[in-house]
Amino acid sequence: MAKNQFRMLRSALAGVEAVEAATHHSFSRHTHEQFGIGLVSSGAQRSLSGRGMVEAAAGDIITVNPNEVHDGAPIGAGRSWRILYFDPEIVAGQSRDIGAGRAGRQEIPHPVIRNGAIAARFEMLFDAMTEAEAVDGLLLEELLLQLVADVMREDGDREERPPVPASIRMARALIDDNPLAAVSLADLARESGLSRFQVLRGFAKATGLTPHAYLLQARIHRARRLIAQGTPLAEAAFASGFADQSHMTRVFVRKYGLSPRLYAGGFL
Repeated sequence: MAKNQFRMLRSALAGVEAVEAATHHSFSRHTHEQFGIGLVSSGAQRSLSGRGMVEAAAGDIITVNPNEVHDGAPIGAGRSWRILYFDPEIVAGQSRDIGAGRAGRQEIPHPVIRNGAIAARFEMLFDAMTEAEAVDGLLLEELLLQLVADVMREDGDREERPPVPASIRMARALIDDNPLAAVSLADLARESGLSRFQVLRGFAKATGLTPHAYLLQARIHRARRLIAQGTPLAEAAFASGFADQSHMTRVFVRKYGLSPRLYAGGFL
């Protein structure tokens, strides 16, 4: 695959998205609504994760949890990877099976995993998930269950994240409840009982994003869901609170590296 190229591949399983990428693009801070499990094919990258800054090189498994703020920049000329994004319900179902009916882990503990056997299992799952011919359902189930078990393995040293203060939860809820609405720092301050500066500083500390960045992320998540459902791009932009399709496209590319049109092509 050529440098600076992203491919959205058709997935054999609903609720799973498959992407191939080769790029020297540096991603700004953003989140996904899904779990991401991928494999670096070549090159290396440095990225913010739930455990701070980490580095991943060829052969490493990379992971991200839903709504976990992260970014990514190449180390050197560029890097390539393959990644599967799983709707949270899929991973939750696998975790319940792994836990024999008990509630499973809610987060993948490691943002980078160096394990050749897990990497090989991921490649087998990715190939099975994107196979053009009829997929072997039993093999797909086995590989998916084993991969989730591998990456969710308890490590004993996961640091607990500090709870989000109630005042910031109230400000965040104002955006979450209606991401299409125009909101100001004064609105967030009034909702949280803080000053505008306090809410700006506290929001960024608690979520990893400024209120404006968080609002844009909420809108682009909505746009992504609408596009995956087959909504025309212009309609998805309007229904997600963007000024126009061009604005949505700029944000989409900056966050995810691929265009909304290319993303939509993976569902045709």
